[in-house]
Amino acid sequence: MKRRYTDEQSRAGIQTKLPSIETWPNQYRGYTITIAVPEFTSVCPKTGLPDFGTITLEYQPDRYCLELKSFKEYLLAYRNLGIFYENGVNRVLEDVVRACKPVYAVVRGEFRPRGGISAVVEARYPKKYKKRLAF
Repeated sequence: MKRRYTDEQSRAGIQTKLPSIETWPNQYRGYTITIAVPEFTSVCPKTGLPDFGTITLEYQPDRYCLELKSFKEYLLAYRNLGIFYENGVNRVLEDVVRACKPVYAVVRGEFRPRGGISAVVEARYPKKYKKRLAF
C-alpha cells in the first residue's frame, strides 16, 4: 500500500519554535482551571487548507499558573503552522506541562468538519490520568 503522507508532513510543526508560555506563582492548592479557546486555527500540512476548532485546557496548577495573554499568543502562533490535529493537541499539552508542571492537565481539540468529518482529540498528563472533561 502506497503511503499518502510523507514523514515530513506527519512531523510538521512538532519542533517549530513557538512563543513561550509565561507563568505566575500559584497562591492556592487543590482547584481546577479550565480555559476554552473557540477560535483555534492551524493549517493542514498536506493540503495547506485551514483547520478550525476549539481547544479546551483543563488543569490543576501546582506551583505555577499559566498567564492567559501569553497562552493566547502561543495559540495564535498555530494560525499559519502546518500541523495535524493530533500533533497540535499533543504539542499544546507538552508545552503546557513544560511551562507550569501541573498536577494534571487535559487538552481537548474539537475540530470543525472538513469533507463531512469532524474530529475530537484529547491528550492527558500524566498519561495514566483518566478523567474525562465534563463538557
